Amino acid sequence: MADCEKQVMIVAIDESEHSAYALQWTLDRFLAPYAPNCPFKLIIVHAKPSPTTAVGLAGPGAADVLPIVEADLRRIAARVVEKAKELCTSKLVTDVVLEVVEGDARNVLCEAVEKHHASMLVVGSHGYGAIKRTVLGSVSDYCAHHAHCTVMIVKKPKTKH
Repeated sequence: MADCEKQVMIVAIDESEHSAYALQWTLDRFLAPYAPNCPFKLIIVHAKPSPTTAVGLAGPGAADVLPIVEADLRRIAARVVEKAKELCTSKLVTDVVLEVVEGDARNVLCEAVEKHHASMLVVGSHGYGAIKRTVLGSVSDYCAHHAHCTVMIVKKPKTKH
């Protein structure tokens, strides 16, 4: 089985603890050193919003704010990627590609599936209620319906109070 073709698994990450949990869960079950002889090729994708989307405004003053927002979004993306690298290293997973792609997460993830011919997409579930999910839109729901591969939605267990 040494020459078997690795399937591509994409894991979506953002700055949320749900995302970190989904990555850790995936590493533990599919990619740790004790995983099958022919593990997945892991690609971790962070969708960085564009500054205009993040600000959500146009008009006078917007030009002054956009560079500040862009710098902040770059810092967040760097922090998210660094945290993912650290998690992979702690699980002894070294064969990993990390990508930061600007755009709406729904589109970025579905496009990454196509680009890399992924057989699986892993996304975390934020656990939003119905109203918040309706307003914000569910990335996992969109991907489950539009990505041309298996989509695994990893839910973080509720903590007992």
